[in-house]
Amino acid sequence: MMASPSDRVGLRALAGAPRLARRVIERVVARIRLATVAVIVLTPAARAADAQQRDTTRTPGVVVQGPAIVVEDTTPRPPITPRRAFLYSLAVPGSAQTILDRPRTAGFFVTIEALSLAMARKSANDLREAKRYARDSIVATYEIDPATGLARRDSTGALIPDTFLPNRWGGVRVAARRTHLEDWLAVLIFNHLISGAEAFVSAQLWDLPGQVSMQRVDGQTRITARIPW
Repeated sequence: MMASPSDRVGLRALAGAPRLARRVIERVVARIRLATVAVIVLTPAARAADAQQRDTTRTPGVVVQGPAIVVEDTTPRPPITPRRAFLYSLAVPGSAQTILDRPRTAGFFVTIEALSLAMARKSANDLREAKRYARDSIVATYEIDPATGLARRDSTGALIPDTFLPNRWGGVRVAARRTHLEDWLAVLIFNHLISGAEAFVSAQLWDLPGQVSMQRVDGQTRITARIPW
């Protein structure tokens, strides 16, 4: 029994059905694999993007609008820094004490400075005079005119020395007056250093009188100190 043409076409379709199904299945599997790879690649990027999102649970910062609030520093400040106070009084004793409102201390250092300068100048003059007469001698006798028995004079009318006594105080006097000059110079330098050091300490403890007070109560002296802590 021979099949008709229509039956032949149906048989061919049935024979090719398994092959078509396999192709469809292969394509579906390929699509699934592609989708899986895409998911694997895109998942870390999605997590990173989620991590970079704004944290809505954190309290936002408070922004205050208006003029800035300036907190004034009420700590007492000296009118001059300790370094400048030291340099000022080192150059001119008493100058920094005047700026720090310490007139008595400034007057003391100025007095010592003036006294030291005056005495150093006097000692320098005495030393100069001692050096000038260090080799001088004292006239013991003058020449006598045998005819008249009187002292002979030169053409200018001055007496003519005959014998001399050595100046035994020449070298000793020079050494003593040099020592006097060195002593007054040392006092002068010491006054500059002490004045600078005192000004430095006064600038550091400039607000101390406001924290330490002294009172006389019932015949007793009471000292009160205020120490913030």
